[in-house]
Amino acid sequence: MLTTGKVLLAVANEKYFAVPAFNISDYAMFNGIVDISEEKNAPLIIGIHPDEVRHLGPDVIVAMHQRAHRSSVPIAIHWDHGATYEEMLTAIKTGFTSVMIDASMKSFEDNIALSKKVTETAHAVGLSVEAELGTIGKTDNEAEDGSDAIIYTDPADAVTFVKSTGVDSLAVAIGTYHGIYPKHLKPELKLDLLKEIKDRVKIPLVLHGGSGNPDDEIAESVKLGINKINISSDIKLAYHTKMREVLADESLREPNSIQPPCIDAMKVVAAQKIDLFEATGKASLY
Repeated sequence: MLTTGKVLLAVANEKYFAVPAFNISDYAMFNGIVDISEEKNAPLIIGIHPDEVRHLGPDVIVAMHQRAHRSSVPIAIHWDHGATYEEMLTAIKTGFTSVMIDASMKSFEDNIALSKKVTETAHAVGLSVEAELGTIGKTDNEAEDGSDAIIYTDPADAVTFVKSTGVDSLAVAIGTYHGIYPKHLKPELKLDLLKEIKDRVKIPLVLHGGSGNPDDEIAESVKLGINKINISSDIKLAYHTKMREVLADESLREPNSIQPPCIDAMKVVAAQKIDLFEATGKASLY
């Protein structure tokens, strides 16, 4: 079933679980993620970053629609970290059912203005909107953009932001980084801050940069009100680490010889995340 992020996250918010948002960058990854979500009977958000859209090509979204329509689990197709209003128009025209406008690096006032404009446009055509307040860290140039130093989400600002923009979900900065954590950087979530934000902001909250954080912290964040968790680096690392291993056999050249074990390795990681987010079996709620 093809649906919107708002539909998926409303149930997650009510029932205290998090919908996994897996970022994919090729069609084999997409099929593998849908397969494991169906096996786990879990709702799914397919996240695609603008760089990944350019890599895949926009026409592949039509095929994703077809797979989602016949899937046994609800699926939203989400434009991740859109930077401009024009990108949001592209997402709408391309067939995304959910969009994220990320104006977190702008001033508070400019973030509100752009997020409100995107929300009004997206809501007019039935799409859901996620925005971001505060900044996510960045570990390397392979990850999505972020800041060198995290700017944590202020709970009072979050109340003003949600009221002023009308967004459906809010990505909060509580201590995560995009990418794989280097050895010198210790992952640590400010769970007290999350609790304060959730007590004051009742809409679904989103955690970006969830790869590499300790499982116990992630599990606790779900209990405290995180309803969507983005996972990109962890599944891609599993997929491409296995691919490097497979390609050691230089006689292989066909994708159908190379990719299946890579998909299987990715599915193992994805299944663990689905369980951790308490999303297993939750597709039955829709």
